[in-house]
Amino acid sequence: MGEGEQTRLVAWSRELRRVHGRLREALAVTRRAVADGEPAEPATRDLLLFCHGFCTALTAHHEGEDRDLFPAIAELHPELRETLRYLRQDHSMIGYLLTGLQAAVGRSASPEELDRHLEGVAAIMESHFRYEERQLLTVLETLALDADPEAVLGPL
Repeated sequence: MGEGEQTRLVAWSRELRRVHGRLREALAVTRRAVADGEPAEPATRDLLLFCHGFCTALTAHHEGEDRDLFPAIAELHPELRETLRYLRQDHSMIGYLLTGLQAAVGRSASPEELDRHLEGVAAIMESHFRYEERQLLTVLETLALDADPEAVLGPL
């Protein structure tokens, strides 16, 4: 390490749990917006903002994991490559569900339809987060990945 350089020590297990918690809260806020909103234009605009923020954050989280975190884990723990493949498949499925949600918001779908989309995203997202945490938190306790947590796990 050169002068002025410093290795960033990141508790990746803590960061992952923190980001998952924030994404869960962002989804809850979005669901409350649907439950409280009327199908009138202002409520739709507000929902569009909530949805866009949530969808963007969740997508960035998964893209960062696929790009930075999972390759670092696979290099050090080849026994987890199959687990990482399943997690990437979940990311793809969640991306598909988010596209459907965004399309429904864009065409001002009914609150009932929007809630069905959000329920689907919530179910897969929660299952995915729990599996990911069960499989990776122990490994993340000792992962020495010198990267910005926001770049790897998404900004929130």
